[in-house]
Amino acid sequence: MRSLSKPARQRWRSSAFCGAVLYAALAFAATAKADPNPDSGQQTTPAQPPPDANATRQPSQGSQTTGPESNTEHEQQTGTSNDRLFFALPNFLTIQNASDVPPLSSKEKFTVVARSAFDYTEFAWYAAIAGISQAENSEPEYGQGLIGYSKRYGTAFADGTIENFWVSAIVPSVLHQDPRFYQKSDGGFASRATYAATRMFITRSDSGHKRFNASEIFGSMAAALISTYAYHPRQERNIGNAASVWGSEIGYDTVTIEIKEFWPDIHRVFSHKAPQSQPSQQQNP
Repeated sequence: MRSLSKPARQRWRSSAFCGAVLYAALAFAATAKADPNPDSGQQTTPAQPPPDANATRQPSQGSQTTGPESNTEHEQQTGTSNDRLFFALPNFLTIQNASDVPPLSSKEKFTVVARSAFDYTEFAWYAAIAGISQAENSEPEYGQGLIGYSKRYGTAFADGTIENFWVSAIVPSVLHQDPRFYQKSDGGFASRATYAATRMFITRSDSGHKRFNASEIFGSMAAALISTYAYHPRQERNIGNAASVWGSEIGYDTVTIEIKEFWPDIHRVFSHKAPQSQPSQQQNP
């Protein structure tokens, strides 16, 4: 097999570093799942009867919660979420209540992807990725200094934005596939982790039927080819480097989708909340 060029390896390591950060969060999710109530001395209510079913289905009114538990009404109205991973990164295509959301039109798919891609936190995210590339002297043709950093920032932003549109808007619109991730939210850690991983290859059609996830596989392939051959340095423009980029995108997206599955558990740990401790915010999966 043809070995990768140095720039390609450096480019891959930048993506791998970001994936490693998310993987560390996934490991934290396992801890969160195993110990969902770290503040056991604050609110332990095993003897209380289960909350009334009507109360658990009713969206909280006047609540200031901005995490996963506050999204039911928004999901039902728009088919998208207002959630943010780690209270920052857009998580607008992750859904908790699969049976209660409307399908997305092509226009809505493009709108929500644009809303995510140009969110203010994305600019900081790509700034960090460009900083890693600058420190590694990835794609040395760009040079160093402010000009080199600006070029790396532009390519990082373009890479991520192009992939987002191809995976979650362009191919889903053409093939009538649903780009949203529906959380399982019940079962053990292994069951949920397996479910999330398989969503890389299994998705829904707009009508709700299971389909091969061509949007992810072929959308990321198209993005890798465009990225490699359109604006990265000429020395990287070969099929081996394009395949490397495609593989890193698949790996990064796999780790990200695992985080999306376990984000409600992580959020509860950060918020020091036990599951079912506040009926007005409980959501049925």
